[in-house]
Amino acid sequence: MTSTKKINKHLIKKYPNRRLYDTQTSSYITLVDVKQFVMESDDFAVVDAKTGEDLTRSILLQIILEEEAGGAPMFSSVVLAQIIRYYGHAMQGMMGTYLEKNVQTFIDIQNKLTEGASGNFDGKALSPEMWTQFMNVQGPLMQGMMGNYIDQSKNLFVQMQEQLQSQSKNMFGFPFAGDEKKK
Repeated sequence: MTSTKKINKHLIKKYPNRRLYDTQTSSYITLVDVKQFVMESDDFAVVDAKTGEDLTRSILLQIILEEEAGGAPMFSSVVLAQIIRYYGHAMQGMMGTYLEKNVQTFIDIQNKLTEGASGNFDGKALSPEMWTQFMNVQGPLMQGMMGNYIDQSKNLFVQMQEQLQSQSKNMFGFPFAGDEKKK
């Protein structure tokens, strides 16, 4: 891939033989190339070559699956099981939004750390080795900060759930499971 800034969105066609074709470069690509688009924040969409169906999410999930299988996984089995339990649950939509906002907050914190850290190195970007040294020192602080954020986030989520339950109870007039225990 070239380092020149791409103006157009990559349209990637997926063929029945499972090959991916980048219409912008007129060449076949791999999941590694698609991962590189993600890493470089390039705009892209993957569509079925025959039907035009959007396959972007399934390709991204494939990339995550490969990353999880090869090396240090980001998600534990417990977390994956908890996520699966939300499919079909009344809170499924809210859970997706909740996770998305939490990931964005984590990225914002990381960007602030990067900005603050780069000032200490004459405005230069941190190399992977420098990031390792930085995180060895800042890791415990970061874990504490994220722990506090997660606790606050959990409390907010519980409050939202209680509000929804209360509103539903008032609207429909019937008790929820566990209401008897609260009395």
